[in-house]
Amino acid sequence: MRTWKVIFVLVLLFFGFLTAAFVKEARQGGKENLGAPEETPIEKCVEGFFQILSLSSPLYAEETPSLSTDSPEGEAGSAAEDSPETEDDAVSENRAGLNNLWVLIATFLVFFMQLGFMLVEAGFSRAKNAVNIMMKNVIDFAVGSLAFFVVGFGLMWGLDKCGFCGTRYFLPTSADVFKVNPELGWTFFLFQSVFCATSATIVSGAMAERTKFTSYLIYSLVISALIYPIFGAWTWGGGWLGRLGFHDFAGSTVVHSVGGWLALAGAATLGPRVGKYSADGRVNAIPGHHILMGALGVLFLWFGWFGFNPGSTLAVNSSIGYIAVTTNLAAAAGAVSAMVLASLVYGVSDATMTLNGILAGLVAITAGCDVVSPLGAILIGAMAGCLVIGSLLFIDRVLKIDDPVGAISVHAVCGTFGTICTGLFAADGTGLFYGGGTKFLLIQLLGAGIALVWALSFGFILFQAIKRTVGLRVSRHEELRGLDIEEHGMQAYPNFDTWTTV
Repeated sequence: MRTWKVIFVLVLLFFGFLTAAFVKEARQGGKENLGAPEETPIEKCVEGFFQILSLSSPLYAEETPSLSTDSPEGEAGSAAEDSPETEDDAVSENRAGLNNLWVLIATFLVFFMQLGFMLVEAGFSRAKNAVNIMMKNVIDFAVGSLAFFVVGFGLMWGLDKCGFCGTRYFLPTSADVFKVNPELGWTFFLFQSVFCATSATIVSGAMAERTKFTSYLIYSLVISALIYPIFGAWTWGGGWLGRLGFHDFAGSTVVHSVGGWLALAGAATLGPRVGKYSADGRVNAIPGHHILMGALGVLFLWFGWFGFNPGSTLAVNSSIGYIAVTTNLAAAAGAVSAMVLASLVYGVSDATMTLNGILAGLVAITAGCDVVSPLGAILIGAMAGCLVIGSLLFIDRVLKIDDPVGAISVHAVCGTFGTICTGLFAADGTGLFYGGGTKFLLIQLLGAGIALVWALSFGFILFQAIKRTVGLRVSRHEELRGLDIEEHGMQAYPNFDTWTTV
């Protein structure tokens, strides 16, 4: 324990140094808007320290005056704007082909994240439910893809006179998808489909090990067809939140918070697993059966995030590398801060907390990965890594809501946190710390709050309706025996006895 206290102090000093560097960076970035303020004594000390280390050259705020302005809001990206007016049709066609190739690669990386979610959920759950978790992660993508094609795409991208949701482009044709995005067309449609599937699959982790498979199919269908697309229409589809200036570059709120708040509604409606909480209020740990599998899933997700965030440029441009760097730094900082804090809380370097710290950093940076500086990304990731541990303990021990994989804390809480942090850390002059005032921050708070209200209210209605009709939860006997046998008639590990009473 003493060793971890020493490590904690060293890490605290490291992040303190980064914070001081960030203060310097933010003041430099804000001088254009606020004039040149008088240098404070703290800033002079930081400047002197930088000079000693030969780091007195301007930092990121002045080196990257223009960050990415692309977004996944149906625009063809900035590639056409970068092209000279004299560019001939052949060059334009090659550029469009390159953009299509890049977005397709990013789409495949995001699809690969489905495997990551499956491994995380299976590894953090018990062996007797591994097949059930595999089936849910496979079938929610299949059902979600069909639902998004039939209904969701039109609701999200077909805004016309109706300001609430889209009223056209259902069962889209080539003409429809190329109206939405003239350059990418079907590539854009597929990219949006895998984003929708990501939001839907978040819910399964929080409701693992006790949910009826048929009920899971119903709510996956509704989430993919209605809940996610309608909120997406308000933000990325040209709706009122997007027009207000709400910034969620790749989906901290649109994808992750919406999925996370739905997970909270589902887990609260469903109730805890048998044996999770004792009659006297004691919390009993139910360990996962394969932490190495869970770790592999987290690394797959980290890898897939390099398509999730940079791919949201929808074009091949100079911001792709920048976004990949901020994404990676936030994940790394989340891992370190979660590991150190968990070591102080538990006395050991808890692997599951460290893994959740990685995901927390990734989710938090997703909203502002195009507009925060690398220093800002490290601070956001570090704070998210600490926040996810506090949230996990609060939800488990205070609210008594059973979330086997920590999906609510990672996606809902850290997604909301990252969206708000964009209003603070945006280095393009709009962030509060860079002299942008409070207007942008208030818009970010509004968007995050609307997502919470929308997903929670619709989620509780949906899960209560399923509970009172077809039923949401399996019987006690089925839960104890395992959903693999009861729901699918097979076992993931047939040569081992996985039937337990807890």
